[in-house]
Amino acid sequence: MSQLPLFRVTDLITDLAPIAAGEASRLRLDTLIKLRWLAIAGQSICFLFVEFILGFPTQLTAAGGVILGATLLNLALGFRFPVNHRLDASTSALILGFDILQLSALLYLAGGLENPFSFLFLAPVLISAAALPPRTTVGLGMLAVISASGLAVFHQPLPWISGQELVIPRIYVGGIWVSILLGLVFIGVYTWRVADEARQLAQALAATELVLAHEQHLTAVDGLAAAAAHQLGTPLSTITVVVKELDLQFPEGHPIKDDLTLLRAEAARCREILAKITSLGGEAEGPLGELSVAHLLEELIAPHRNFGVDIAVDLRGSGPEPVIARNPGLIYGIGNLIENAVDFAAKRVSVVADWSVADVSVTISDDGPGIAPDVLNRLGDPYLTTRQTGRQEKRGKGGGLGLGLFIAKTLLGRSGATIAWGNVPGGPGARVVVSWPRARFDRRISPVGQNVALS
Repeated sequence: MSQLPLFRVTDLITDLAPIAAGEASRLRLDTLIKLRWLAIAGQSICFLFVEFILGFPTQLTAAGGVILGATLLNLALGFRFPVNHRLDASTSALILGFDILQLSALLYLAGGLENPFSFLFLAPVLISAAALPPRTTVGLGMLAVISASGLAVFHQPLPWISGQELVIPRIYVGGIWVSILLGLVFIGVYTWRVADEARQLAQALAATELVLAHEQHLTAVDGLAAAAAHQLGTPLSTITVVVKELDLQFPEGHPIKDDLTLLRAEAARCREILAKITSLGGEAEGPLGELSVAHLLEELIAPHRNFGVDIAVDLRGSGPEPVIARNPGLIYGIGNLIENAVDFAAKRVSVVADWSVADVSVTISDDGPGIAPDVLNRLGDPYLTTRQTGRQEKRGKGGGLGLGLFIAKTLLGRSGATIAWGNVPGGPGARVVVSWPRARFDRRISPVGQNVALS
């Protein structure tokens, strides 16, 4: 059951970390293109100013060719990709590496490290430190150090007054090399730390917003459930009375008697469902307030045994069987997952309970069409439904509202459960694994003799 989406309300911040890290490794191409246009403009103005305003001879033709190469790359990237395209870390590193080499070529033509603009080696590395993974930044930093080291020895003379030679002591050039090296290390690390703290803060804020939105959804659903339970009580009573009156009007053996019996049974089931909804916050006490895992599963499976689907139960585990408090939220959550499996199964549903000293798990799988990839990562979000592709359509019940899995996921998450769902490896069908730490599930070994998480 590897690489399946996990859910636990308290783990939202942790779950967001890799997502945010992946987004942090994606620079907008438009940002790099605009920065390069700025660099191209500055490079062009600098060479033209030195050649025509200061009158210092420069290798203007060769420098123009290098600048033209950067211009053509910018135009090609602009035409090839949309404005909002985001680059992965490798592509961003290649583009920033090109910038370092292009700057090295210009500095080679204009004095190497003796050129006062040699500090611009810092720019691509700082961009990488702010937005790309550390190993990418280290690689670009090494490229900048190698380029600067080469320019300290190999370069064309610095443009200067015609007929005069500007001689800069080698020790001074060595000092410039050291300053660039220290600048790359110190400013790069500083930029990375500041950007990383900003990313962590953004992750925490995003996780907080998700938790608040999640709880707001559940609160709204709680209110709707209570209102629905109250409002539906009267029409259900009316339906029950009308069914009884109609039943008296037809003799025994009449074909419509079976339909009336089914209608009366469904109305009674609706009453039971509404009673469960209104009691989700309560807990039964007394001798019936506890359930073994076997009794829990049998109670949840029994209503679904007459719909043409074979439901197999397998109890596995080492040591005594866990006993839980009869908690309506937990019962609703597992029951909803079983109901979904029955709805989408072709012929068979498997429910496996496994326990050890450390944990307890319930695995529910079916032989239906499985979960579509585009739905898998959003499964459990409110108002997301695929009911019309399942057995509900065959029963003539139509689609759902997309709230069942959301409520089940939230209630099970509150009980300390971790939910992993995906498709059965190597075969058709979906599979859901709900697991708890044994200490949070088994009432007999919980602190103070009761399971605080489930009560």
